[in-house]
Amino acid sequence: MSAISISGLHKRYPRVHALTGIDLEIERGEFFGLLGPNGAGKSTLINIVAGLTRFDTGRVTVLDRDVVSDYRSTRRLIGVVPQELAFDPFFNVREVLRIQSGYFGLRANDAWIDELMTALMLNEKAETNMRALSGGMKRRVMIAQALVHKPEVVVLDEPTAGVDVQLRKSLWTFIRRLHREGHTIVLTTHYLEEAEALCERIAILNHGEIVALDTKHALMARGIGHTRRVCITTQEPLGSLPEGLARKVLRQEGNQIELQLDKTTDSVIAVLDALRSRGAVITDLSMEGADLEDVFVELTQRQKP
Repeated sequence: MSAISISGLHKRYPRVHALTGIDLEIERGEFFGLLGPNGAGKSTLINIVAGLTRFDTGRVTVLDRDVVSDYRSTRRLIGVVPQELAFDPFFNVREVLRIQSGYFGLRANDAWIDELMTALMLNEKAETNMRALSGGMKRRVMIAQALVHKPEVVVLDEPTAGVDVQLRKSLWTFIRRLHREGHTIVLTTHYLEEAEALCERIAILNHGEIVALDTKHALMARGIGHTRRVCITTQEPLGSLPEGLARKVLRQEGNQIELQLDKTTDSVIAVLDALRSRGAVITDLSMEGADLEDVFVELTQRQKP
């Protein structure tokens, strides 16, 4: 049984075909990444899964329960942290979490609320009115609200946007714990290093279509973005470069030069020989293959209409 199953999903707005035939299976217990540029359709897809947006055709289930015909069950099974900050200005933090618990029929939930506030560093603000919180603190409360009923499927839509490094670190420690305990985690983020560090499988969405779906290792190993970065350090600062090499320079500073080479046509040995022919003495060399950012950029650019 999949945690989330999506088949033949279409969503149209008056001037935009936002989702064009999405087919996607997210397995139970996965840490899944959903990536894409602004306007790709990520938030629309998440809102449909959460039962907040209607779709035109297709079928969506959460743990085998249909999000339309069995919406009550699916909303108990899923917790969503949205991008937008939304809060009730009339209550303090603890009251907000107790009220949220009540929506799910949970009356004796204080122990879990306390655990959430500790994990998200909200203890000192427990009695503070929501209006008095900073943006980062409000986002912490929204994360706690999404988790207050211990949902089996947790969807995090840009959860660390605009938050400080300390919260980001504590949040991922807590989310990793939930994942170890068997929760399915779905993450959208513009911090691609987060997706690379956390997610097992990744789907890249662009113009309402899934343009890539694979494990992160397979995505980076399939040679997308046939480039590698080469950083060369020389004994003395470099002067002018051969014209062919100058076009490949990403950065040149003092006795260091960073080049972007095509894996299929550019030889690192030929580059070193060209530098030595200008009298350069090579003292250090490092190379990097494509990372997730390279994959993301090439796929999303390639698919532009």
